[in-house]
Amino acid sequence: MLKFALSSLIICIFSYGHAVAQASKIDSTGMVTLRIDPNSARGAAVSQFFDEVIFTPLETTKESLFGSINSLKIAGDNYVIYDWETKAVLIFTKAGKYVAKINANKIEKDPKVKDQSFYGFNIKKEDGQVLIEISSGKQIYYFDLTAKLVKKVPIVKDKQKDYTNYKKFSDGTIIDQAFLEESGKDSIYYNVSILKDGKRVESYFPYRTADHKGDERWHGGRVYDYGNPDEYLFVKNFYYNIYKLTAKKLSLAYRILFPASNSLPMDYDTNPIYKGKGYDYYEKNRDVFYDLANSYLHFNNLYFQVRNWNWSRDEKKAFIYNLKTTELTSIADIEPDSTSQFLPITDLASQYDFTNKGFHIVTPECFYTSYSSLTLFTAKEQNEDKNRKYNAALTEYFKTQNKKSNPIIIQLKPKKF
Repeated sequence: MLKFALSSLIICIFSYGHAVAQASKIDSTGMVTLRIDPNSARGAAVSQFFDEVIFTPLETTKESLFGSINSLKIAGDNYVIYDWETKAVLIFTKAGKYVAKINANKIEKDPKVKDQSFYGFNIKKEDGQVLIEISSGKQIYYFDLTAKLVKKVPIVKDKQKDYTNYKKFSDGTIIDQAFLEESGKDSIYYNVSILKDGKRVESYFPYRTADHKGDERWHGGRVYDYGNPDEYLFVKNFYYNIYKLTAKKLSLAYRILFPASNSLPMDYDTNPIYKGKGYDYYEKNRDVFYDLANSYLHFNNLYFQVRNWNWSRDEKKAFIYNLKTTELTSIADIEPDSTSQFLPITDLASQYDFTNKGFHIVTPECFYTSYSSLTLFTAKEQNEDKNRKYNAALTEYFKTQNKKSNPIIIQLKPKKF
């Protein structure tokens, strides 16, 4: 029987010990401990978790060809995509028809700015119009959904933050993941803060920049939106805790205990002997999980991923844990069936899109992910001797496209249990 380690997440439930700032108290009264052994995860059929799977190939033309989907958002009846490789924002209809593209050619050249690349976008509604917001150089550009420039405004760099595109609750309360508190000679930041009407309500996990000087490890955290306007999930690097964040407080919801072989030392985040030596530690301890990621809650199913230095495709790193039955499912081992036209719903078995990005969008009704045409054509080839039948859209796609065509968006409608 495996021995489970009390990992470093058990420490720092209430405050960040090495910082002197007064952080808000984390509510742990409803905490549930989950003992999880990744090796015990089982497989399942697609139909056990999803009622419907929709594949949307994105139209491939000379103008629309791109590498992979680094960011996906829905704007009206369109998919809006950012591709890191081509440094472009592309707009497609929900049927996959190419509409337009925003790249460097759409950005006004400023001779005073050396690098005018942009690395993402936001969706903004203004006067009833949906706009794509892009920051480049010293300007913020606003485009409509046909890639037409609507306006540009200068970036004003002062102490007043623009919270327009920050994650918000239904009442307008804002989540700030880099709130700065001035305190004498030292500046104290917080990994997560709740702001109401411009004023701080609560703050958690304080640190000074000097605390991490000379340390290549990232000590931050991530907030995950799973379609609940009044609740988000939060995870912090090096801890196996999953928190629930509301407009009023941060609560420790789930504490995960992994086997000792997968767990960081209890003092990994705070002990100076690890400072500046994180990569060396990971290299020597390749099975240890240094990060939780892509955590979402859907009814009784808790989705999450783990990361370590082991890149074996046989290793299980993406999971669905049923809070009611305690069953653990490996997403990589979800087998295609008739619900998915006998095609895979992720590329965990062959490529790295899902490993790196997880689900692009999670709502109570649908999950969205993506993978390459290479993955889809490879799956089709594996089905050749099984006489599989595909719907009209995929039949046309397989006739006219190839392994180098644009990526595929996969829309999953999860069962509600």
